[in-house]
Amino acid sequence: MNHDMTDYGLWFLVFLNSAIFIMFAFSFFKPQTARDWRTFGSFAAFIVALFAEMYGFPLTIYLLSGWLQTKYPNLDLLSHNAGHLWSTLFGGTGDPHFSVLHILSYLLIGIGFYLLSSAWHVLYFAQRENRLAMTGPYARVRHPQYIAFALIMFGFLLQWPTLLTLLMFPVLLVMYKRLSVSEENEMVRHFGAEYEAYAKRTPRFFPSRSE
Repeated sequence: MNHDMTDYGLWFLVFLNSAIFIMFAFSFFKPQTARDWRTFGSFAAFIVALFAEMYGFPLTIYLLSGWLQTKYPNLDLLSHNAGHLWSTLFGGTGDPHFSVLHILSYLLIGIGFYLLSSAWHVLYFAQRENRLAMTGPYARVRHPQYIAFALIMFGFLLQWPTLLTLLMFPVLLVMYKRLSVSEENEMVRHFGAEYEAYAKRTPRFFPSRSE
């Protein structure tokens, strides 16, 4: 391992990248209720955990270093590219930033932020007018914002998997599922039969193929 300096310990980049993505998501999501803040807070925790390992301290690489050095003796564990574990595990060559998985990750992250923005635009005006959000993304699924957060997190996992974020991801999906049920119960109490009819014809998370 020949390094003039390590690719880690860059805590300013941890702060900067975390702040950029968290504020970017905040500008689209704009949490208002306690449920909104739980949703956004869990996403923010995922982002901080991700960038802390990407630029700060590579905990996953450290914990797996013995196995990685045995399995991939030529792998430079202190290089930034070593953190792109999928590329290593699948035998990728060249710059991992141009791999199929990395390009797919950018696509998923972009779609996630676009969906988050589109959903918030519809929800904002629906809340102002005290009516159901049933247009735009809400015409296809009942909880597009939860889907957006899941897409963004999964996109990041494709380019930089860590043990912590891999553990957090399914936990957060379960959390979002429970929050969606709680939100639906609240909507039924507020809108009654109108929401029940909407829920009957609109899937919770996965758009119907017939649409």
